[in-house]
Parts: sequence; C-alpha cells; structure tokens
Amino acid sequence: MTTISGTRVDPDAALVHALRTDEPGAAESLVHTFGDRVYRLAVRITGQPADAEEVAQDALWTAARKIHMFKGEAAFGSWLYRITANAAYQKLRSRKARQNEIAWDQVMPAIDDDGRHFEPMDDWSQRVDEHTLQGELREVLENAIETLPPDYRTAFVMHDMEGLSNPEIAEALGISLPAVKSRVHRSRLFLRQRLNNYMSPAEERPRS
Repeated sequence: MTTISGTRVDPDAALVHALRTDEPGAAESLVHTFGDRVYRLAVRITGQPADAEEVAQDALWTAARKIHMFKGEAAFGSWLYRITANAAYQKLRSRKARQNEIAWDQVMPAIDDDGRHFEPMDDWSQRVDEHTLQGELREVLENAIETLPPDYRTAFVMHDMEGLSNPEIAEALGISLPAVKSRVHRSRLFLRQRLNNYMSPAEERPRS
C-alpha cells in the first residue's frame, strides 16, 4: 500500500471497488490478479496440490463474497493473504495426525533466555556449490519444511519464500510482531540443523 500526501492508496482499489459494486467480470479479475499467488502460498503451506486448489478456491470465493468485511485498514492483498494463510493453516492442522508431528523441543537447536541460538553449527556452505548436491539439497529442504509445525511453517513460507515482511505477516495472520520473528527465526534454525546434518560427513551423521 503506497502513501500519497499522507493518504494510503491501495494498489488494488479498483478491483476492490469492482467487487463491492458487483461489477461484471470482477470475480474473474480477482482470480486473474491473485489466483497464482494465492495458490502458490497455499501449496507451500499445505504441501499438497489438491489441498492447495481447495484452499485457493475457498479463499478467493470468501474474498469475493465477503468483500464488505474488508475495511481498508490494510492492503487488500494482505487481507486476502490472511484469508488464504488461515485456510491453508487449518487444512494442514486437520490433516496432520498428532502422532506424526515432530517433537519440536527435542529437535530444535538450543535457545538462550533471550531467544538467541547459542549452539555452534558447522559451516557447510561451500559444499552447497557442489553440482551433485543441488537436487538432493532441494529435496532435503522441502522434506524438512514439511515437518515444521503448521504455525512455524506458515510464517516461514510467507517470509522466506513469499517475501513478505514481518509486519505484513503479523498483519496477515493476526499475531504479534515478536511472534512472527520467533517463528521465522526458529524455523530457520531447525532447517539449518537439518541441512547441517545432511551436509556432515557420513560417518558423523546420527544413525537412525
């Protein structure tokens, strides 16, 4: 959302007006403008194309039918992202059996009283450039993201994969800014730990 002479201007103001006045083609414009972005966010949170399709359709339908609930206090895109993220979050939570969820405190790196990570980790960044590891690293990373608890996974995806700022995520999810920072930070540490385990020499890896 941009600011002109102290007045916030939503870049999607024309679309919002079309939806509010039920103009012909408004729903199609909504899908054309946000369909791909909404689906991408949904699939990255749920990890399942079929679930993402359902989430995206529900989110776009909700935005179109409940446009009167959009107060304009935030950008329309942020409001729609909140609808999408919450729908994807609920889908992920309902699908994820408790016995399959990770024991978060057992796998997370140690955190001090101020929330800082204080366990040293090996620097494996040079090995990332090895061509043979590229495909494997991507698979390891994607699998690790899928094991994140839903609330951490949602914040991480929105920040590091969708490029939203911490304030935008807090606004979209209706949580505090410190909560966003904590979830993103701890998710990064967890993923770094998983990648660090993978990049360690085979003889140093923990046996399963």
